Amino acid sequence: MDFTFLLQLLINGLVVGSIYALVATGFVIIHKSTGALNLAQGEFLMVGAYVCLYAMTTFRLPFAAAFPLTLAFTALLGVLIERVVLRPLLGSPVISVIMVTLGLAGLLRSGLQFFFGTDTRAFPELFPSAPVMLGVVPVSQGYIWSVAGVTVLLTALGLFFRYSRAGLALRATASNQQTALSMGISVKRMFALSWCIAAVVSAIGGVLLGAIRGGIDMSLGHMGLKVLPVVILGGLDSVPGAIVGGLFIGVVENLTGGYLDPLLGGGVKEVVPYIVLVLILMVRPSGLFGRKKVDRV
Repeated sequence: MDFTFLLQLLINGLVVGSIYALVATGFVIIHKSTGALNLAQGEFLMVGAYVCLYAMTTFRLPFAAAFPLTLAFTALLGVLIERVVLRPLLGSPVISVIMVTLGLAGLLRSGLQFFFGTDTRAFPELFPSAPVMLGVVPVSQGYIWSVAGVTVLLTALGLFFRYSRAGLALRATASNQQTALSMGISVKRMFALSWCIAAVVSAIGGVLLGAIRGGIDMSLGHMGLKVLPVVILGGLDSVPGAIVGGLFIGVVENLTGGYLDPLLGGGVKEVVPYIVLVLILMVRPSGLFGRKKVDRV
């Protein structure tokens, strides 16, 4: 076995898995606070990538200015969607909300196709092209910066939920909405905040993917569906589970692509996350870190 090739696959898997974990965190935040599964998460990722690219290429803004502008835009988009589209559905069955997010995904995708087309667009080079040697393995600096950025962001989110008033209020809302209301917490504001955070973290993932891949197109939206096994595997209500699940799926996917795809003619890499998901759910139906719900009568 080529040890260098194995290390390269593991590193690539950790990089992709860290972005999976970031996007999966947005899924978990929305599900914990509202009980809904947002199927438009991949489209939020596309919006972030295209808005950042548009700001840098059309308005000639440096990345230091385009990136905060992108985050502000996606945050406002998340709040607007929650206020206009989802708030009227409060009290509706969860399946109704999920179907609305599916329609929202199609609407966002169609809007992006209308404004930007379907051709692949080159993404400006954000990181130095010279690789860094980690032992005997050359690693792109873009990979290193991406993992470092995701690590910092996930740590910041953890501190936000643990120590800030808004984070504690969001956790209280996720735990029990009636109790949160009795404590004077505005559940509607918490819903808006959860959609805002989910949109922002997905936008960051889109920008990082664009920088790593060197280009963006409509296939970025498929990331939302690829992250679904990560979310369910880690447990729909667990942020640590989303992180562990993202890294695990990223590594398994890359190892499969490196070793099994050449032997079996390709395609295994695309389905292996779902195979792993089914096998683990057979043993732990609530996911690796999910909580079992007990109905008392």
